[in-house]
Amino acid sequence: MKKQKLYEQTRWRLSLIVLALVVVAASISYTNTVAYQLKLDEQKNVNLWVLAQTEMMNPENDGDLTLHSMVINNNTNIPLILTDEYYRIIDAINYGDRDPFQDTAFFNAELAELRAQQEPILIGDDVIKNYLFHQQSTLITTLEWFPYLQFLILGVLLMISYFTFSFNRQAEQERVWVGMAKETAHQLGTPITSLMGWIENIKMMYDQDEDLMMMAEEMNTDIDLLKLVADRFSKIGTTPDLQPVDIFINLEKHYNYVRQRASRKITFDFPKVPQTPIMVQINPLLFDWVIENLLKNALDAMEGKGHIQAQVHQSESFVNIDIHDSGKGIPKKSFKTVFQPGYSTKKRGWGLGLSLCKRIVEKYHNGKIFVLDSVEGKGTTFRIQLPQVKQ
Repeated sequence: MKKQKLYEQTRWRLSLIVLALVVVAASISYTNTVAYQLKLDEQKNVNLWVLAQTEMMNPENDGDLTLHSMVINNNTNIPLILTDEYYRIIDAINYGDRDPFQDTAFFNAELAELRAQQEPILIGDDVIKNYLFHQQSTLITTLEWFPYLQFLILGVLLMISYFTFSFNRQAEQERVWVGMAKETAHQLGTPITSLMGWIENIKMMYDQDEDLMMMAEEMNTDIDLLKLVADRFSKIGTTPDLQPVDIFINLEKHYNYVRQRASRKITFDFPKVPQTPIMVQINPLLFDWVIENLLKNALDAMEGKGHIQAQVHQSESFVNIDIHDSGKGIPKKSFKTVFQPGYSTKKRGWGLGLSLCKRIVEKYHNGKIFVLDSVEGKGTTFRIQLPQVKQ
């Protein structure tokens, strides 16, 4: 069901992207068609301007030249450069305030570009030759670039919408996480308090029964674990206090705990505590939760037989803690998805353990956690990166 929902969401996203691309392509195609038609009309106007200019220059023409003059004067948007037969600039029209005889560098460069792009229009005859070069109008240039500007604006808006949506979704997930954690801590508090009261009553009423007293002490141990779980959940959503801790001592504590509770067919290789400590800033209550989750997942992945190794490496700015197991491994395509809420390979798993690990390491310890390496059937290595404490 989850895969089908993910497939449907992906299909809808792809459909929207394809639709957006079709709309953009249609807009560009239509705009280019309109621009091409306008170019043809401008070419006709230039030819008409040349014809009027030729008639005006004809010494044999002594008729009414008012219409020719109007044609010439009405060209106010097509940039033109008129040269002699040696391509020396005689005049330039519709270049704003630029003077062809003062701004010679600009017009020489403009003329060179026009000569490379088009054949000039001949004005005159074999005796007197003039050449006319023309640019497309600002209107057509604007029209040609308009759909790309639309596409850029649309892209910026989509990016803003995407990041806004992602931020709101993350904020909503944050509220859900915090709400669930606080509610869990609250719900655990009531039965824990009640159990503590019952145990005290048992101790008072049956203090002569050694077996019952031993059972009460074991129940106290389990209640302490429940209080630890409740305390951890209560810390979610708050800024935890970080303190410098020797990472080797922290790992040794977990080694001693898990070794006594694991199968005898599982071997461990944890680093010895050296004389020179490596300090990291952590909240032990929350960080222990991360290591416990990784070790528990490692034990589950090996199904009672295998090897667990912990290593510590220092880089320039980080302390790298690697937890390796010889379990069934993780497919490469799932290296990132394993940290998403709901991802689980267990039939009854909630898929929250690694998600909590990522949240604790990255949000509360300014670190990183990721799958460093994994081979299906051979094992997995998780890496935790924590900022190094400068000594």
